[in-house]
Amino acid sequence: MAPEDGPAPIESPTADPEVGESRWPMAIAVVVLMVAALIAPSRLSIMPGWLLALAEGLLLVALILGDPGRIDRTGPWQRRTSIALVVVILVSTLSSTALLVFDLVTGSPLTSQADQVLLAGAKVWLGNNVAFAFLYWQFDGGGPAVRAHGMPRYPDLAFPQQLNPELAPPGWRPEFLDYLYVGFTTANAFSPTDTMPMAHWTKVAMGSQALISFVVVGLILARAVNAFT
Repeated sequence: MAPEDGPAPIESPTADPEVGESRWPMAIAVVVLMVAALIAPSRLSIMPGWLLALAEGLLLVALILGDPGRIDRTGPWQRRTSIALVVVILVSTLSSTALLVFDLVTGSPLTSQADQVLLAGAKVWLGNNVAFAFLYWQFDGGGPAVRAHGMPRYPDLAFPQQLNPELAPPGWRPEFLDYLYVGFTTANAFSPTDTMPMAHWTKVAMGSQALISFVVVGLILARAVNAFT
């Protein structure tokens, strides 16, 4: 199942279909990524930091203007803009990861000092976690706007509240912070934790994130220890 072809939602009899999630958490996450792009070493970016921050900022503003308030509009324009934002975030973070891994393997001047290695590694690692959180958030069950009108019968990601409905209030739906938690726990554990991937694309995404986190953390620690000694 491709991310774009998510399962059709079904109406939940206990949920209010007119109430979507707040946009503030995801907007704050985008702003954090913009700041990180501006202060990150130019060596770790395929484009100028200001250009990346500008692209992310413009897409965020477009989303806010096109769907002000809570996220509940399911029009094709809003969907395409949301996907474009996720693509920009993923491409920028994955390219930064590839450049950092190359520098760590080849021993570039950027990685000659332990403090610089740890700082660059932390930025790349955190950026990847947020980027994958956006990926899960945007494609699970058709995206946040679709989930606002009803959860899918067969989810792409199965949260504990879905597996055990008595643990959550009626009409519970996952929001951005839930997916951010999934992104960080997957990176820390190098595997799924409490939220299980059900669709093929979520298994590929989680497996890829775990592998990337494992490689980045392992190389950073090895290089930092070498620099300290």
